[in-house]
Amino acid sequence: MSYCRQEGKDRIIFATKEDHETPSSAELVADDPDDPYEEQGLILPNGDINWNCPCLGGMASGPCGEQFKSAFSCFHYSTEEIKGSDCVDQFRAMQECMQKYPDLYPQEDENDEKSSKDLEAASVEASAAKEEKASS
Repeated sequence: MSYCRQEGKDRIIFATKEDHETPSSAELVADDPDDPYEEQGLILPNGDINWNCPCLGGMASGPCGEQFKSAFSCFHYSTEEIKGSDCVDQFRAMQECMQKYPDLYPQEDENDEKSSKDLEAASVEASAAKEEKASS
């Protein structure tokens, strides 16, 4: 004989072998895209941007949150041939805002700049070597 009992916040269900032999009559409910407890990705099922996504790292809030949202929205909805090429002004405004708050939005330090310049130089040298080899 199956039964159920409550212990504090927990509900304990005892089921018999016969209970498991009968097919379930439970119906699955379709996922609710507006369910605040459902983990969503960056883009919601309806195509909107999920500003609460942890993948944004909190960029949508803070002193430059509005500029970030503006730039990111522009890029997301951009239909230009080079995606986002129509969003330069929004990204510039976001960058200018971030420069006002260096403690919250750290800029590249000298080591990062040096290593990226080294990578860029190596890439240019590799391209030149390929072109030279192809022309010979």
